[in-house]
Amino acid sequence: MTDFIVELLVEYGATIVFFVTFLSCLAIPIPSSLLMLASGGFAAAGDLSLMAVGLGAFSGAVLGDNSGYWIARKFGKRLDDWLARHPKRAALRARSAAFMEKRGGSSVFFSCWLVAPLGPYMNYFCGITRYDWLRFALWGMAGEAVWVSLYVGLGHTFADNISGIASLLGNASGFITALVAVIALGYWLIRASKKKQTP
Repeated sequence: MTDFIVELLVEYGATIVFFVTFLSCLAIPIPSSLLMLASGGFAAAGDLSLMAVGLGAFSGAVLGDNSGYWIARKFGKRLDDWLARHPKRAALRARSAAFMEKRGGSSVFFSCWLVAPLGPYMNYFCGITRYDWLRFALWGMAGEAVWVSLYVGLGHTFADNISGIASLLGNASGFITALVAVIALGYWLIRASKKKQTP
């Protein structure tokens, strides 16, 4: 599939970058990061415009983020109602909403690039919890600017070693995402243990 997408990149340039980043932000498993690296490499070789590739990737990512948010906001009401019917689920929903009010902006920002595999799910989560759209959109745009600049920029700078950079970034992203999940799970377990110990 990756070879096919790279062939499309050669033929359609920034247009395919737009569609791939858009779809990846809806949690469709497409190698968007690899495509941005490759597009940066093609731009370094003069085959594509760096500006067009950057704008295509950024606009696709932003549109994908906001589409995911609004899809979840519109169709997530049933899930939200289901959560509200059970006291424990309602409490979890209330804690999640309180967390988003307190740290939602930074969570959206970092989910776009530092823990990018979680980004599409953060979009849906923000929509379901009805997190303020303007805050979501602004933090998301800032995060996507970092993501696009990082990958397209590295592809442009290290055009001769795209596969090595892709492997390095993929490993780093996977490690950081796993680390965040372990820390969150540990925090949850500690809190649950303290609640059980409380008489």
